[in-house]
Parts: sequence; structure tokens; C-alpha cells
Amino acid sequence: MIDSIALTESTYYILLSLVSPQHGYGIMQQAEELSKGRVRLAAGTLYGALSAMVDKGWIEQLPVESGSRKKEYQLTQRGRVILEKEVARLRELADNGERILGKAQEA
Repeated sequence: MIDSIALTESTYYILLSLVSPQHGYGIMQQAEELSKGRVRLAAGTLYGALSAMVDKGWIEQLPVESGSRKKEYQLTQRGRVILEKEVARLRELADNGERILGKAQEA
């Protein structure tokens, strides 16, 4: 069973970036683009996070092509479930906020 885990914004965007295989620089660019510049990952931070996510089984490193130094990663099924649960959690947060704020504006 996979527990619901509140992800950091950086972790969320890294996982989201890995729905399709990506190398580190691509992940950094996509996370920054998707977050409208809020998430800017330094190389050390990114590779530390990737290593931790590999250890958790959320992502996997793809085989490196001969002569290439680029490491590519992709989401695992477990990582996809974690990401889907986070999207549902965030949706619930937003729905509750809109509902409560809407009530406050009506009063």
C-alpha cells in the first residue's frame, strides 16, 4: 500500500517532469517552466532528489547509452501513483479553499 504523502513543490515538479523520460537539464527546465519560475533546481539539489526518489522506487534511471554521460530517468508505476495521489490532494485543498472563501464572500 502506498501512503498519501504531501510532496514539496520541487518533488512534485520533478515527478511531473518524469512522466516522459528526461535527463537532468530537461527536468530543471521543465520544472522551472511548469512552475512559472518558482522552482529553480540547482544541479546538486536535483541529483540529490533524483537519488532519493530512485531509492524510494518512485523513478528509475534508464540504461546509459555507450559513450554518453547523460543519465535519463522516468517515473515508475509507484511514482505515478504517488503523483496521482498528490494531484488529488492538491485538488481537494483548492476545492476546500474556494468553497470556504466563496462562503466568506457571500456573508
